[in-house]
Amino acid sequence: MGKNKPIIGFILGIIVAVVIFFANIPGLERTGQMCMAFSLMTVIFWAFGIAQPGYVSGLYLLLLAVFKVAPTTLIFSTWTTSMMYLIIGAYLIAVAVKESGLGERIAYKFIVKYVSSFKSIIVSIFALTFILALLIPHPWPRAFLIMSVMAVVVKSADIPREDAVKIGFTVFTASIPVSMIFLTGDASINPLAAASCDPEPVGWLKWFEVMGLPMIVTSIITMVMILFMFKPTKEVNVNKTEILEKLEAMGPMSGKELRTAVWVTLAIILWMTDTLHGIDIGWVTLFIAMGMAMPKIGGILTPQSWSGVPVQTLIFLTAAVAIGRVGGATGMNTWIAQTVLPSSVPENMFILAAFITAVSIAIHMLFGSVIAVMGIVIPAMLAFTGSMGISTIIPVMIAYIAINAHFILPFHNLAILVGVGEDNGMYTEKETIKFGVPFTIVLFIITVGVAVPWWKVIGLW
Repeated sequence: MGKNKPIIGFILGIIVAVVIFFANIPGLERTGQMCMAFSLMTVIFWAFGIAQPGYVSGLYLLLLAVFKVAPTTLIFSTWTTSMMYLIIGAYLIAVAVKESGLGERIAYKFIVKYVSSFKSIIVSIFALTFILALLIPHPWPRAFLIMSVMAVVVKSADIPREDAVKIGFTVFTASIPVSMIFLTGDASINPLAAASCDPEPVGWLKWFEVMGLPMIVTSIITMVMILFMFKPTKEVNVNKTEILEKLEAMGPMSGKELRTAVWVTLAIILWMTDTLHGIDIGWVTLFIAMGMAMPKIGGILTPQSWSGVPVQTLIFLTAAVAIGRVGGATGMNTWIAQTVLPSSVPENMFILAAFITAVSIAIHMLFGSVIAVMGIVIPAMLAFTGSMGISTIIPVMIAYIAINAHFILPFHNLAILVGVGEDNGMYTEKETIKFGVPFTIVLFIITVGVAVPWWKVIGLW
C-alpha cells in the first residue's frame, strides 16, 4: 500500500461517510447519524495518515459546525475548560526546563553517580524518566533530552551499535508507562482521560491514587522485560570522564536554571495540593508558565518560546474530545454501545476489565491513533457500563491503560513513533514488534491483575 496509503484512506473515509450519512439507521437521530459519518471518516483519515492530523481534525470540527450537528459551544468546548490551558502551560514549562539546561544538568549528575553497566543504564533511563516526569509535563521533550544524554554515554563507553539501539528503544518505551503515573506526566493525553471521567472529579492527587501504583508496576514490568529480551552483546564499562567534562562545561548553576527550578518546584507543590487550595491544575500550570516569562522573577520564557506550543496538537485534541462529547449529546455513543456491544454487562469485575481491555486493544490495532481510539472506545464503554452504577473512573482508566500502553507497530503510539530512525532512538519496527507482541498479553495482567485489585483496595470499586 505504502505510497498510495493516503489516497486509499481518503477515498475509503469519504465512501464510509457518504454511506452512513444517507443510510436508514433505526434508533439513531439524524444528528447522531451525521456525527457517526463524520467521526468514522475522521478516524479513518487519522489511521491512514492522509494528512497531518491537525488538518484532518480541523476539517472534522468544521463539518460538525457547518452541518449544525451540535452547538459550537459544545464542539469547541475544550477551549472553555482548563484542560487546553494545562496543555499549553505544560508545553511552555517543557521548553523552559529544556532551554534553561536544568533537565540536562539533572540527567548528567544522575548518570555520573549511578550508571556503570548496561543494566544500570536501562534502570537509570526509567529512573530519570520518572524524575523528569515531574519537571517536564510532556513525554517527547523528556525522551529526546534523555536520548541526548544517553548518546554521550554510548559514545564514551564505546557501546556497539546493536546495543545502542536497545538503549534508544528503552528511552522511548519507558516514556509510556511512566508518563501515566502522574496526571501531568503527559499533559497532552492524561487530562483527556481525566476529563472523560466527568462528573467524577479527577485532580492531581486523585489521578496518582488511582493510577500511581498500577503504572509504577507497569513501568517495573516493562523494565524487567527489556532487560530480559534485549541483553547486551558485551558488558559495558561506562567512562564517566566525558560526562563529567560535559557537566563541567555547563559551569555552575545559572540564575536562569535556578529560577526554573523554583518555578517548577512551586508547580509540583501546587499540583499536589490541588484539593487543598481548590485551584484547577490547568490554571496552576498556565500561571507557572506565565510567571516564567515575567521580568526579574522569570525571564526564562521568551516570545520565541510560543513556537514550542504546537497548534496542530491543540486542534487535534479539540477534535478528539468533540467525538466523545458530540457523540454523547447526539445519541451516537449510546447507539454504538447498544448495537455493537453485548446486551448484558459482565457483573464480575475481572471479566468486565478483560472485556474492556480486549475491545480497546482490538480497535487500537486497527486505527492506531491513541486519541482517536479513546474518542471511540471511552464514550461507548461509559454508555455500556452506565447501568452498573460504578464510578466512571473505572471503565475510563481500564480503556485508557489498554489503549495508551499498547503498541505492536510504531504508529500505534506517537511516543514510540517519534523515536524511530537513525537520528532519533535508532530502533526500527523490528524492536517494536519483538517487545510489543508479548507486552500485549501482559496488558491483560496489568488491567485485570493489578489495576482492578488496587481499585478494590482503595474503595473505588
